[in-house]
Amino acid sequence: MPMRQEAFLHQVQERGEYRTRAEAERAARVVLALLGAHLVGTVRAELAARLPETYALILLNPLQAAEPLSPERFVRATAAWIEGATEKTALWDIGAVLSAAAAAAGDVLTREVLLQLPPGYDLLFGHPQPT
Repeated sequence: MPMRQEAFLHQVQERGEYRTRAEAERAARVVLALLGAHLVGTVRAELAARLPETYALILLNPLQAAEPLSPERFVRATAAWIEGATEKTALWDIGAVLSAAAAAAGDVLTREVLLQLPPGYDLLFGHPQPT
């Protein structure tokens, strides 16, 4: 069952300590668009099914990526897409959005998502994996 949009945005806003809902929404749109370019198949579809429809559509119709981005390049790409962002603020945005997405996905699906991503994304999701 998908998470309601209000609940998802509330989590992003709270985790990111954003002053406005618009800031949380902007971060969610950018981060999920970039993430969607890195996920394929049923994992992407299952994650989308747990997100509010607006964000599910963004995840399912991602920005195009020529190759998987390392976590560092993912942070730089996020900073480039958010006006006025730095790598430090982009890392904050990513953490807020991906931790809320992980909460919506649950532990099993989050592990499946992480298996499709380059090493290091576990920290971006707030789910450090043992090495």
